[in-house]
Amino acid sequence: MADWMGWLVTAGVLVILELFTGTFYLLMIAIGLAIGGIVALAGASTPAQAIAAAVVGVVATGLLHRSRFGHPAKADAQRDRNVNLDIGQRVTVPAWEHGRARVMYRGALWDVELTPGVAPHAGEFRIVEVHGSRLVVANP
Repeated sequence: MADWMGWLVTAGVLVILELFTGTFYLLMIAIGLAIGGIVALAGASTPAQAIAAAVVGVVATGLLHRSRFGHPAKADAQRDRNVNLDIGQRVTVPAWEHGRARVMYRGALWDVELTPGVAPHAGEFRIVEVHGSRLVVANP
């Protein structure tokens, strides 16, 4: 098998492995390996192929790390609707006592507290955070 075929087959294997991880880092290394295959196809020596693959792989990985795709979003799970489906739901609070209340929600009793700046009044509220068994609510 020719050198360029080996580089491209290895790059393809890394692309397939990347599909299982979803981090894009293996994809950057695969790009470097593909460049090594292109350099091999151009007729360069084996050390030149390896150097080209390494340089492109390292640069691509560094660029990915510095981009927004290199760092997962640090969303607060207590406020993230994708993590907690209770966020955005509505509850009816019959009465408040010192800024706290107890309500029946999803078949269980929950402690409820207001977000800062919201006046306590009986009525419907929207859940904005969940702290364990405590719902933090705001005006709808």
